[in-house]
Amino acid sequence: MHKMKPFDQILSQLALTLIGLYVIIPIWGILRLAFDGALKGRPTEFHWFPKEFSVQPFLSVLDRPYQSISFTVLLQNSLLISTGAALAAVVFGMSLAYAFARFRFPGRRGGLYLTLLTAILPPIAFTTPLYLLLSWMQIRTTLLGLVIVYAAFAMPFCVWNLRAAFQAIPKELQEAAFLDGAGDFASFWRIILPLATPSIAVAALIAFLMAYSEFTIGWLFVEKAETVTLAMSIYAILTSGAAQPWSQIGSLAILMSAPVVVIFLIFQRTLLERMMFGTSSE
Repeated sequence: MHKMKPFDQILSQLALTLIGLYVIIPIWGILRLAFDGALKGRPTEFHWFPKEFSVQPFLSVLDRPYQSISFTVLLQNSLLISTGAALAAVVFGMSLAYAFARFRFPGRRGGLYLTLLTAILPPIAFTTPLYLLLSWMQIRTTLLGLVIVYAAFAMPFCVWNLRAAFQAIPKELQEAAFLDGAGDFASFWRIILPLATPSIAVAALIAFLMAYSEFTIGWLFVEKAETVTLAMSIYAILTSGAAQPWSQIGSLAILMSAPVVVIFLIFQRTLLERMMFGTSSE
């Protein structure tokens, strides 16, 4: 095993320490704000610890954090929209990615480049056609409309990520299934899909996070407070100019991040094991 020189080891430890502080300090700042009951508005000075430790900001947020809309409604909207967008992006992206990976057809290369272009362009470039399309379908201001919007934003990433995963699976495995009498759908369901599960899970998580954390584009498709998400409510509180204690904003941010943290804690070990070892553990 290669042994690092003392100077290189010190530099590496210093770099890792700086990266860790860069990640930890903002999180600690949000935690400090959330539990500071002495804040009556925007904080004017920095403190490492709350002046007055209190859980009242959390209780206030759990009641009516935004325009008399309860926290449960905001959380429900966020989870429904994010889960629906992730499922739609993965299902349709998986179908398109499999076609790009396994079939040869006219326009295949052009379609790949077009999909890549949509991934590079900023989301604001698609708001006008989506706005017109959803208005014509009369679902622009509904939760279903937001699901379609966020699924469209996540689709390019899902397509390219899953296409690479499908291409990495040896064709010989699928050809052996064909010799045993399996059709295209059966071979995909029994051979390709299990082997590509880690990449599918990663694509679903990324699509979920994209929809869960987005707060600017969604305002174009929302007219009622009942369809606002948690991310939108935090942005609205910050930009409204209202004298709301920032401790409540910090509490809302922590409560919003809790489902994401729980998801990663539940699935991180499985994802890492399957990404490193594939299906050998089964």
